[in-house]
Amino acid sequence: MNIKQAKQEITNTLRAYLTRDELGNYLIPSIRQRPVLLMGPPGIGKTQIMAQIAAETGVGLVAYTITHHTRQSAIGLPFIEHRTYGGEETAVTEYTMSEILASVYNLMERTGLKEGILFLDEINCVSETLAPMMLQFLQCKTFGNRALPEGWLIVAAGNPPEYNRSVRDFDVVTLDRVKRIDVTEDFGVWKEYARAKGIHGAVVSYLDIKKDHFYKIENTADGLCFATARGWEDLSELIIAYEKLGLRVDKGVIEQYIQLPAIARDFANYLELYYKYQRTYHVDDILNGRAAAITVSEFRAAPFDEKLSVMGLLLTRLSESCRAVRRQETLCDALYEELTAFRDATEGEDPASALERLASLQQLALRREQAAGQSGKESRETHMRTANALSDYAAKVREAGIGMKAEAMPLVREGFASETDKREALAETAGSQLDAAFRFLEQSLGQGQEMVLFVTELTAAADTSWYIQQFGCDAYYRHNRELLFDDTRRRLTQEIAQAKAREV
Repeated sequence: MNIKQAKQEITNTLRAYLTRDELGNYLIPSIRQRPVLLMGPPGIGKTQIMAQIAAETGVGLVAYTITHHTRQSAIGLPFIEHRTYGGEETAVTEYTMSEILASVYNLMERTGLKEGILFLDEINCVSETLAPMMLQFLQCKTFGNRALPEGWLIVAAGNPPEYNRSVRDFDVVTLDRVKRIDVTEDFGVWKEYARAKGIHGAVVSYLDIKKDHFYKIENTADGLCFATARGWEDLSELIIAYEKLGLRVDKGVIEQYIQLPAIARDFANYLELYYKYQRTYHVDDILNGRAAAITVSEFRAAPFDEKLSVMGLLLTRLSESCRAVRRQETLCDALYEELTAFRDATEGEDPASALERLASLQQLALRREQAAGQSGKESRETHMRTANALSDYAAKVREAGIGMKAEAMPLVREGFASETDKREALAETAGSQLDAAFRFLEQSLGQGQEMVLFVTELTAAADTSWYIQQFGCDAYYRHNRELLFDDTRRRLTQEIAQAKAREV
């Protein structure tokens, strides 16, 4: 299965394991809660989905790359304890708590979360001395005489032997005690993730054209060469940072991430073309509704790959604009909840102090999410922006010398109104850009296969589809209806042709 399906399966497993009966006991007893063994090639997102699952289900996450550990850190250090058996005192060897188990208990203490996921990466690459302990842990959920707390799902991940020469095969006894999920790379799933995550447009549009370059591992005379999903995402982050600094990513830099020379060279050439198309077609002018006639005619006559690249530029800018609206909407929703609590609170507390307390609670929630392994980039941004806005309101209230909540509310509402006005302005900009993009494509291409691809991409991309659902887009609806009509007509034509063929 692909990584998206694996994520859903692990989520379902976690929910099933955490379901309780009418007496409050886990419906599936701990001994029958099999660890999940997630096997797949490196760099396809096995680690990332763990944080996503933890955040979406509200449980804790403790993650370890197990190859970094020794037998002592896993099982604990030995010490001598004196006990009496049959009237005789005997020296007995016991062990301190495993560092891994201690981390689980530490998270529970810091966050108050009693249930979670213990993720052990590279499980089949452990050292020879640690291997028996890890097999025992998968089978019995214990290190030495100490057990993993109830309510914690073990997810172990590993790479198949064709990707790593140091892997160990699991025996039947172990495999019969785990829930094995085999996962493979899937560009379609990664592309959906990439659009939502804001992966650089050049990376997405290039891989859209060269899908076979998304994930490839080759044995060459120079050793193992590879391009992975992780490599593309990390390269994207660097390209975005370089662009902010006014720097260019060249072939040498690309090879540091995409370690397959032919693909690195090909992408380096494409990146130059991508920047050239950005300049030639004046994407900002197109989205501002100022596309020149020469631009329209050049685009109409361009090769198909060039058209795809330019549409990728348009889609990237549209996604960025729609994402800005969605994030501002999220901020407004968070502020509304906090300011409603501020309004409904009883009088007595100094209003500036009350607002600062709410800001502190946002910061505390962020730290709690980070401690639980749940914090993603957008969640972190929302907490920080909400806290900053509340602190700003508090400063203005204090500066105005206001000591009563009722008197502070107009000032607070004014600050909140500025955020909602910003949301409306961003939404209006995104809407006009969508309309302008459709006008440009209609003028240059009409209702061709490129328009089909454009509408499909808008539908599939998380931010643009969210925007259209929330704010609408007449051009999108019009073309979507036409596409649906064309599909229906094509299907009926095929059915008629098939029926005639049967008659003959």
